[in-house]
Amino acid sequence: MRPPMKPLKALDDALAELLAHATPLPGTDTVTTFDADGRVLAQDCVSALQVPPQDNSSMDGYAVRCADVAAAGVVLPVSQRIPAGSAGYPLQPGTAARIFTGAPVPAGADAILMQEDCEALAAAAAGGLGAVCINAVPQAGQWIRSAGEDITRGGVVLSAGTRLTPAELGLAASIGQHQLQVARRPRVALFSTGDELVMPGEVPPEQMRPGAIYNSNRFFLRAMLLRLGCEVTDFGIVPDRRDATIAALRDASAAHDLILTSGGVSVGEEDHIKPAVESLGTLDLWQIAMKPGKPFAYGQIPREGGAAHFMGLPGNPVSSFLTFALLVRPFVLRLQGVLDVASQSVAMRADFSWPKADKRREFLRVRHNAAGGLDLFNNQSSGVLTSAAWGDGVVDNPAGQTIAACDTVRYIAFSELLA
Repeated sequence: MRPPMKPLKALDDALAELLAHATPLPGTDTVTTFDADGRVLAQDCVSALQVPPQDNSSMDGYAVRCADVAAAGVVLPVSQRIPAGSAGYPLQPGTAARIFTGAPVPAGADAILMQEDCEALAAAAAGGLGAVCINAVPQAGQWIRSAGEDITRGGVVLSAGTRLTPAELGLAASIGQHQLQVARRPRVALFSTGDELVMPGEVPPEQMRPGAIYNSNRFFLRAMLLRLGCEVTDFGIVPDRRDATIAALRDASAAHDLILTSGGVSVGEEDHIKPAVESLGTLDLWQIAMKPGKPFAYGQIPREGGAAHFMGLPGNPVSSFLTFALLVRPFVLRLQGVLDVASQSVAMRADFSWPKADKRREFLRVRHNAAGGLDLFNNQSSGVLTSAAWGDGVVDNPAGQTIAACDTVRYIAFSELLA
């Protein structure tokens, strides 16, 4: 008699269990700020200076004292010229300073007038700076960037656990950080199981044997791991034999933080992942209440000095794609010290109907249309990878929920899930 089936595990519960195992990896790397895009900060960036370092002009124009411009039409002599990168001297009362964007505001000046609001008058004798007619009444502080308004000295500019983007690299550079301490890259071993799998390029389509399929999962899984900053070792396709699976797992566990497989995580006679992992370590085989993507495995394989994490994904390509996005991705980010790993959803209008509710939480492949709503791909099968290439995201549809046209649904962009 078969043992009773375990109840399906809620996706959020599965993710919480996984993240509880995702202790940040030991060790850091020092990289140049130029080369840190996508890496995760291992320590806070603290500013040793304030930005801007002093009050400066946000416009090309003239620095003045507001008290000297009580009405439009005032003419003031130009007493100095201050380009960016130079420092002026205190502004003499009753004069204006020609100033350029980014230049320090001279002491005594309390406003900047845009050059569009001024009229330069002819210069006097050789060496003179002429005069300016002020055609607008300034307000104190206008067009002045205050010292420290962007960054204060001693402030934490970027926190440990931040995944660096181009904007954050610029921010780090603005406080003089030419190198950054970042989390080391997770080392991930990737392999597929299945005698039916063939690599593109090895056999032309017209010579494929009956029952054979090209290994698509290997390509998108590797690409997704690389986007997350992982160092990926591709172990290829492992034959459907228990001894071969055990050997691959043992080899992979020795030098990797995570072993990721696709296929073979069910309980059929040709599914050897479960007994192979259990022979070397521990395994939890979960049936997750999500569609597509029900079968999922997590375990650990001991090695010298610790253990390698193991994750087994289903073989159907859309199932593998979505379980990676929703479970593996946040796990890999947490290994690097990222705290906020949740995928953000937005409310959108469904321009389709989904009349049959499922007992599992569904992730329906959709894309934006010109009317601002979402269209549904016509085949939501877990084997139809075309749906993921056609779509630009998924509708996160709760269990037992139908959808009528014009209903508001939760949409998660692929750009969010693949970042």
